[in-house]
Amino acid sequence: MTANQPLSTSEYVERAYGANTEREWARLERHRTEFALTRRALRQHLPPPPARVLDCGGGPGRYAIELAGLGYAVTLFDLSAACLHLAREKAAAAGVTLAAYAHGTATNLSRFTDASFAAVLLLGPLYHLLEENERHQALAEAYRVLQPGGVLFASFITRYAGLRWAAAEAPTWPLENRALAEFTLASGQLPPRAEPGFVAYFAHPTEVVPLCQGAGFTVVTVLGVEGVISMIESEVNALSGEAWDLWVDLNYRLAADPSIHGCNEHLLAIAVKPQ
Repeated sequence: MTANQPLSTSEYVERAYGANTEREWARLERHRTEFALTRRALRQHLPPPPARVLDCGGGPGRYAIELAGLGYAVTLFDLSAACLHLAREKAAAAGVTLAAYAHGTATNLSRFTDASFAAVLLLGPLYHLLEENERHQALAEAYRVLQPGGVLFASFITRYAGLRWAAAEAPTWPLENRALAEFTLASGQLPPRAEPGFVAYFAHPTEVVPLCQGAGFTVVTVLGVEGVISMIESEVNALSGEAWDLWVDLNYRLAADPSIHGCNEHLLAIAVKPQ
């Protein structure tokens, strides 16, 4: 690539995550409810250890390290070499061993053989793939490497999450970026820009089930992993003990209610490859 050539979307995303590895590791400490609800969903729907799990797009390995500590054989696969490097450090600090680390993109899992994993985590890639055919390809690859009866966990950022973020954190952003805001609202795409920033596809909640079904999966459930406290989570996330446990239980109980999905930042689809 010459100095005059623009970065591809994948290069843009890789650089963004590579420059912010510690911030990405700490993100789930800032968003404790999302972390707690996703972990509960994993415990409920994963097969028992030592099942083989592919954490595809797992970044610095928050979920991979946790699952390895429970006895799962986890392969961490990510677009960012810097995130993989941090994951090795964090795993060593936690005293756990991952089965493997691998660098690449979710749309190409050719290094893995067919039906080689009992579960695949796609907790990030689908919302950095701007084109529908790319999202189809990532799901097709996950389907291929899953064993029959294997479980997929796929995350999506919702269509209005960007506007909700702007209202909470940067309310003049839609005014200062009116054309981009309108384009994103209409298309779901937040493309690479001249300045470093977030690149994403914001999925409408009604897209999630058809997309997974189109790849051959049977969808078990779709969860809003912020529950009913998306964007109003700070006071709850500061709790501990019985009060924290109550809010986790409450939000997990409500997470499957589709009436709240459009006002969540993240949706988690749990689906199965048919036997």
